[in-house]
Amino acid sequence: MDCTLEKNRANCPCTYDCDKKGACCQCVAYHRDKNQLPACFFPPEAEKTFDRSYEHFARLVGEGFAQKS
Repeated sequence: MDCTLEKNRANCPCTYDCDKKGACCQCVAYHRDKNQLPACFFPPEAEKTFDRSYEHFARLVGEGFAQKS
């Protein structure tokens, strides 16, 4: 599978400056190893907290969060 870095970067909602921006496979693996989810799973205000924990995501889901595409 070819990674389309430029297209991915343009759509990446992550506000943290990292070397994995746009490299989704690497980003997912990185966060999985830390028991986290990547920024694209969170709404903008929640993403800015840098709390990528499963617990944070579960709280958002419990509060009725639904990300629109």
